[in-house]
Parts: sequence; structure tokens; C-alpha cells
Amino acid sequence: MEQQDFETLVKALCEKTNLPEALEVLKACDDTEVAEAANAMTGQFSLAETESGDNRVYHVFTETNDEGKEEEFVEHVMNVGDDVIVFVAWFFYTQFEIKNRDTYAAAGRTYKQPKRS
Repeated sequence: MEQQDFETLVKALCEKTNLPEALEVLKACDDTEVAEAANAMTGQFSLAETESGDNRVYHVFTETNDEGKEEEFVEHVMNVGDDVIVFVAWFFYTQFEIKNRDTYAAAGRTYKQPKRS
């Protein structure tokens, strides 16, 4: 994907209000690699409330371990109410190893590294 096409896609995604809307745009993308990655993720997101009351979106997936058994993994993607850029940056990093700051830059935003707790 050309840089200009990437920037156009990221900006279009950032106009969406939530993860499902952004995922639909990714699934309809002209770039087949992006569309296939998005389609493969369909149905793999789960919502859970933390003890502190935060609603979080998780990516739930399975992988085969060294012993040949399926193992389930859960990865925190974003909190409900976070700007959709959080999902967009996560998607491009996990699927294409594009750094968060590069995705934020394509959207015309500044990436701030999360503070460690």
C-alpha cells in the first residue's frame, strides 16, 4: 500500500465512531491484505468490564502451542469510549508491524506513549 493510500484509509477510519464501524471499512478495503486481515478478525472481539468499572475491548484468538494443543489468548485492544485511532493503530501494528506513531502521524495526530503503571 502506498503511503498516500495508507493516510487516506487511516483518516477515513478515524471518522468512524467505534471499532465495529472501523472494522467494516477495513473489511471493504481495496487492499486485499488489509481486507483479508480484517475479515479474519471478525467475531474475535469481546467486551468485558473490569473491577474498576471500565469496559474494555479484547481480541480473543487461539493458537496452537508447541504440544499441538489449541490455546486461547486474550489481548486488550482499547477501552470503550476511546478514540477509534487506538484500534486503528493496534490493527496496523498487530497485522502489518506499522508503528503506532506512524499510524497516528498518517491521521495527523501525535502519538503519546502510554505511561507504565
